[in-house]
Amino acid sequence: MAGKIFIRERRKVEQGEKKPRFRIVAVSGADVKFKVEHIRKQEIEEIASAVGAEVVLLKPEKGKSTPEDEDDE
Repeated sequence: MAGKIFIRERRKVEQGEKKPRFRIVAVSGADVKFKVEHIRKQEIEEIASAVGAEVVLLKPEKGKSTPEDEDDE
């Protein structure tokens, strides 16, 4: 079974801002560790192809916020 890397888009990133837009939420079935808090999608896809994992983009719920949102500066 191939591993999966679950990611979501950060909420407090402006369009055109030159900061990484994604956050790793979970990794399943792949032996990989991430050392960054935020990462670019191209980097995630390259890592996933190297370890044979699939990237799963999690959709945000409209109108819901979590305490973790405040960490996304």
